[in-house]
Amino acid sequence: MTVAGDLARMGHSVTVLERWPQINPSSRAFATMARTLEVLDSRGLAEDLLAKGNATPAVSLFKGAKMDLTRLPSRYQCVLVTPQTNVDQALGEYAVAQGAQVLRGVEVVGLDQDADGVTVTARPKGGGAPTSWRASYVVGADGAHSTVRDLIGKEFPGKSVLHSMVLADVRLTNGPAGGGLTLGSTPEVIGFLVSYGHGGWYRSMTWDRHRQLPDDAPVTENEIRDVLNRAMKHDVGLAEISWKSRFHADERQVANYRDGRVFLAGDAAHVHSPMGGQGMNTGIQDAANLAWKLALALDGADDAILDTYQAERHPIGRRVVMQSGVMMRMVTSESAALRWLRDQFFPRLMRARPLSNAIAGSFSGVGLRYKSGRHQDKLVGTRATEVPLVEGRLTELQRHPGFVLIREKGTPRLDTDLIQAERTDGGPALLVRPDGYVAWAGATDAREHGWRDALAGWTGGEVGTATTAS
Repeated sequence: MTVAGDLARMGHSVTVLERWPQINPSSRAFATMARTLEVLDSRGLAEDLLAKGNATPAVSLFKGAKMDLTRLPSRYQCVLVTPQTNVDQALGEYAVAQGAQVLRGVEVVGLDQDADGVTVTARPKGGGAPTSWRASYVVGADGAHSTVRDLIGKEFPGKSVLHSMVLADVRLTNGPAGGGLTLGSTPEVIGFLVSYGHGGWYRSMTWDRHRQLPDDAPVTENEIRDVLNRAMKHDVGLAEISWKSRFHADERQVANYRDGRVFLAGDAAHVHSPMGGQGMNTGIQDAANLAWKLALALDGADDAILDTYQAERHPIGRRVVMQSGVMMRMVTSESAALRWLRDQFFPRLMRARPLSNAIAGSFSGVGLRYKSGRHQDKLVGTRATEVPLVEGRLTELQRHPGFVLIREKGTPRLDTDLIQAERTDGGPALLVRPDGYVAWAGATDAREHGWRDALAGWTGGEVGTATTAS
């Protein structure tokens, strides 16, 4: 829905073929990170989502260790706890409002690409007469069991790493003090509770080393109660369960997110442990990176621009798989020595501000940077979201698609169709990509053509006028 909405608002025809007839009511994700909130804000969606959720400023980890999010260099110094259904609905409405066609209850059954485009064959879910679509490009964002990935013959190397995990939405009468995100564990069990901020309701995730069952095995109320009480080391007062599900976690990543005119995003490209709540966030940010590049290619830019999606997002996916895996292994380890080291030293590490801030930046996504190889300036590839502007903020300007030129303090407007802003501090001028990352940094002196050359390098068009804006 992110790709569809972005392409549609940039003036391109896009159709979503969605096999679910309606939004999945029991989706697994629950945490929207700061960087994703910035991405949503640049589409006018963040504030409504914040009103529906619980913004928590810290994550409780091992032996009292806390990840403090109040020092994040972001407008959103929190993690937003809200069911993924709310995010799905907001992005779906965004896509439709921008002009995307969304067809539900339609499943893809065939895909054939050639030099000029891709033919996609689909039919009503459950059977029926097939229909074909012709597209310039296809994005497979269809999850861990991706049909698109299978149809293009992409391997999904990796392995299963954690079995018989149980998700549920539960009402507790004696939940963790202070709410927020709380992890509890023993050598035998894991319990993770995320407060929805109202009525004693939490998203719970539980795991019992000695209760390893297949995904389709029934989940009982007693099973959830027992594991939560043991993990949290007190009776949490389980009063009600609204839904529950058992699943397993894999660590997998495709070698290349691109296959000709077909791209993979989100869980179709990478899956990992649920520890850290990164899945939905990484997928949305994959989409935000890819969509504007597809739009430029459709507008005539060099097709090679699309290779930067792989160059920039594959390392991020690899890092997420690694980081969530490290956290999972720290939590589930049976080694008494490792658990002792974890419980003794991790709280101390989290009290060291530079390290704690770096961990929080990686967890939240605001510390992410891209190294596409196009430029060497240290600012290029970093997010420009918090650059102070004379009027408004960058995410508000980005509600109109296109590149943004941020001038130095006190400099006059330049003769260009780009969206422009003036910064209030002493920093350099910046050319900001449609996804909010710096494409160029320098001086806007009339004799210098740095930003124009950088823009032309991305767009392939006439410098200064190659993108939408005004």
